[in-house]
Amino acid sequence: MSLGTILTAAADDRKRVVVYAPGDEGTDLADALATRNLDVYRREIPALSADAFVVIRDGSGFRGAVSLTDLLAFLAPPIRRPTELDDLDPAYRAIYELLDNTVFVSLDRRQLLATSRELEERAWRLGRGRLHVGFQSSAAFEAQADLYREMANATRIDIHVYVPPEGDTTHLDDAPLTVHAIDGELERYWFILFDDEGTGAQNCALVAEQQSADRYRGVWTYDPELVEVAFAAIE
Repeated sequence: MSLGTILTAAADDRKRVVVYAPGDEGTDLADALATRNLDVYRREIPALSADAFVVIRDGSGFRGAVSLTDLLAFLAPPIRRPTELDDLDPAYRAIYELLDNTVFVSLDRRQLLATSRELEERAWRLGRGRLHVGFQSSAAFEAQADLYREMANATRIDIHVYVPPEGDTTHLDDAPLTVHAIDGELERYWFILFDDEGTGAQNCALVAEQQSADRYRGVWTYDPELVEVAFAAIE
């Protein structure tokens, strides 16, 4: 499986979100989910019947339900998945589990950088495992080179960076990490993959494909199986 087929598989797993709310409550949820590969519907309920809630379904049927208040609070940036889902309130845990692996259909470079930092911080905190990072340009790599040098020197993480052939990596020759020259399909993707080489609880991945000058589509996931598939696609 290639990185492209990972994106296609995630896009095919389209979820349907149904908001049950009185009046016009919940009309802003579609905007909050606009960057996701989701279909959002509204169903009006009597004002006195119940608090507004959201039902999430996929191709297999019902996946779960959460309150509209909890879902909107979760979607307020920054969205950071906690290290241990079991420590969360059940409603928030359900949201993370239900929306994991959902494709984002349009994000800009700034938003992707913020997501990348969250995944890098997760690896840094653990201090071991393997981290593979792909750069679409030599300039992008050079902006991050010192970070990966420091991480390689300060942790036991097996770090691999994938850089276009024209990138100058000689200043990393003495750093305890592996540099790969890439071309062909991999050059199309921004990716960061982390495997904790333990229980898999810390595994995470981001794979994004550039669509225009500053727009990307892709997926980030904390599913150990999908992370393993992403590693297999680049090795």
